[in-house]
Amino acid sequence: MSNRVVAVVPAAGRGARMGGNIPKQFLSLGDIPILAYALRTLESVQSITDIIVVIPQADQDYCREDIIERCGIRKVTDIVSGGPRRQDSVRNGLMAITETPALVVVHDGVRPFVSKKIVTNAVHVAMESGAALVAIPMKDTVKRVNQQGYVEGTLNREELWLAQTPQVFRYSWLMEAHQLAEAKNLEVTDDAGMIEQLGYPISIVEGSAHNIKITRPEDLALGEAILSCQKLEGGE
Repeated sequence: MSNRVVAVVPAAGRGARMGGNIPKQFLSLGDIPILAYALRTLESVQSITDIIVVIPQADQDYCREDIIERCGIRKVTDIVSGGPRRQDSVRNGLMAITETPALVVVHDGVRPFVSKKIVTNAVHVAMESGAALVAIPMKDTVKRVNQQGYVEGTLNREELWLAQTPQVFRYSWLMEAHQLAEAKNLEVTDDAGMIEQLGYPISIVEGSAHNIKITRPEDLALGEAILSCQKLEGGE
């Protein structure tokens, strides 16, 4: 069995909710592009052997020269074009894998503050169980609301977790899941949703409140605060 672990990093969004002309993955936090933080963390994880970055075709030269080469990211083996949806971008990344790995790590390119420890734990758990989902437990009370805007009930928050990335899967499982989604024209918001369709078990790995996804302008301000906090603590 192969011991290769390939990370696929979808970062092909245009950032419509962020506003402006610069894709959100290329905006800076502390003078460093958001995407660079994620790539540097994945680079530092010993078990990850290859990284495939999925970005808009027009931005590939910039990504290669100003992020990957400038930041000394050596594990990137390919840069591929994204698709219209996130799942299409992940599938494009999977199609670029040339040698069958044991696991695929899928991590959003706009989650800059994931820690090396979280990624390492997720890979370890997936190696044992087949699939690992990084998530954090829900803290707020959650209400179920109907289309008319009335509360219909309260959900048990002890059973609810907020999904993050990375999400790590056996390569064969993830390929099967994407093939099923394409065949049945399923649209999901994360890869774990595809794995669920197949009935495979997914283990939870606890993430971090710092592992935010940068999608809106206010997330940049929160990101700067997290970055300042990490600098005071000496990093994660």
